[in-house]
Amino acid sequence: MRTGFEKILRKVLFIDIAEGMLLTFRTMFRHAVTRRYPKVKRPVKFGYRGLHALAKDENGKMKCVGCGLCSSYCPSKCIYIYTRDGEDHNKVVDRYEIEVLRCVYCGFCVEACPFGAIAMSEHYEYSGYCRDDFYMTKEKLLENWNKYFSGDKAEKYFEKIWRPKKDDFSGYEGQAVFKGIKKGEGK
Repeated sequence: MRTGFEKILRKVLFIDIAEGMLLTFRTMFRHAVTRRYPKVKRPVKFGYRGLHALAKDENGKMKCVGCGLCSSYCPSKCIYIYTRDGEDHNKVVDRYEIEVLRCVYCGFCVEACPFGAIAMSEHYEYSGYCRDDFYMTKEKLLENWNKYFSGDKAEKYFEKIWRPKKDDFSGYEGQAVFKGIKKGEGK
């Protein structure tokens, strides 16, 4: 707290103005702090939760088996999966849709999937003129996989960021088991 004399002395000697000018001169030759978006884009960290993608296996087929765990874990209920029975009584995913405008990008869908079938890309810049542009169909999501997870990026993504957790729940030799149930015989 300055006394009355100090305040008067600072005004008479223009000390406040000199301090302001000094600050101006100090910052004049530094790089700007603000970014000129969209010309200058902020680098995205690996594992960022951006636009969704449906993962493909090494044969180029969709990994999703239609179990519905992602849909049931989704807090905003924006994932819709439509399946039918296939020839060998396996589920066939007819439609897989995500309403991106309802998504909160929590990543629970990625975390819940035991097959690593859904991923969140680092892409965050998307715009459109109607709601349909933000309604991701199975085809759009598979296309996102090709666009944003090329090369070994997908493998690195699931290994370091969103590894499917089914490996964490497998048994090991010498593991305690319930009486009468051997490893691999559980229901």
